[in-house]
Amino acid sequence: MKGLILAGGLGKRLRPLTFTGPKQTLPIANKPVIHSCIEDLTNAGIKDIGIIVGYTPERINAIKECVGDGSLWNAKITYIEQDSPRGLAHAVYTAEDFLGDDDFVVYLGDNMIMGGVKKFVEDFKNSGDHAKLLLSEVDAPSRYGVVTLDDYGNVVEIEEKPEFPKSNLAIAGIYFFRPDIIKFAKSVKPGKHGELQLTDAIKKMVESNRYRVTASIIDGWWDDLGRVEDVLRANYMVLSNMRESEIEGTLEENVSLIGFIKINKGSIIRKDTVIKGPVVIGKNCGIGPNSYIGPYTSIGDNTTIVGGEVESSIITGDTTIKLDGKIVESLIGKNSTIVQSNKLPKGYRLVVGENSYLSL
Repeated sequence: MKGLILAGGLGKRLRPLTFTGPKQTLPIANKPVIHSCIEDLTNAGIKDIGIIVGYTPERINAIKECVGDGSLWNAKITYIEQDSPRGLAHAVYTAEDFLGDDDFVVYLGDNMIMGGVKKFVEDFKNSGDHAKLLLSEVDAPSRYGVVTLDDYGNVVEIEEKPEFPKSNLAIAGIYFFRPDIIKFAKSVKPGKHGELQLTDAIKKMVESNRYRVTASIIDGWWDDLGRVEDVLRANYMVLSNMRESEIEGTLEENVSLIGFIKINKGSIIRKDTVIKGPVVIGKNCGIGPNSYIGPYTSIGDNTTIVGGEVESSIITGDTTIKLDGKIVESLIGKNSTIVQSNKLPKGYRLVVGENSYLSL
């Protein structure tokens, strides 16, 4: 089987962070989301992977710089440019030459699931299914592609972001296909917002009554990272699975470490600082003195934090924070500076784009 990662979306709901780069490069526990997608596919034995990229040189180059040629995972990466955001069906048939006659997995590049896809890949290989979808029970199904199943796990109805959903089973951004899907993807008409929907292609396959389309419901957590709260929740879930500490940095006097914590090489935790895990701190960071880093926080490389408190947040890296207040549930882009101009007895909740300067 081949893998096809879709990484061409504009990420409008994550602006301003995505004005300067694709959301697939956002770090979850200091690892770019797209790296997790590639690891998942290679762990399932899929080493030939195409990545749909677009639509500007800046976004294309950002993905290429983040991923490289695939040698990090012993995989072969092929980049496929999509000329404009025309929808998932268009992305799939844009990859027709790469896919050839092979079966393949479509993996949305902003998705993460607990436990990975290996089991589902093997199930699909050994089945007579023409398509298989992964589903998750959600509280707000109208935000997703929604599926109705019969008692045998066959898909009987599928609809994209319905106003009145007939079930709470949402497509979890991962699909398994035989080559037959290509002709259906080419046949769909523009749907909502003028996009060619992959759900419409699958619906045509189901309605033809000649193809077997099934689904499996994911037992654990799944996240599609469409909004800031989704990104923070994914970071929370990944860090929740930490089961050991790894301290490669330097600890000064009176530093207190509680729980599972990873501190990478070159980082210094300065005196009278408290870190309560789970926490991941990247390379060449300076934390403290007199700082508190609370649970479910990821701090990227080359970050300086002096004083103050940070908790349940993602700091993507190359950032300076100097304040006495508390930052909570925040997503802070690269090359940002946050300093305090007056003391306020409250926390700050921030969504900060790259190359920003804040005075609080």
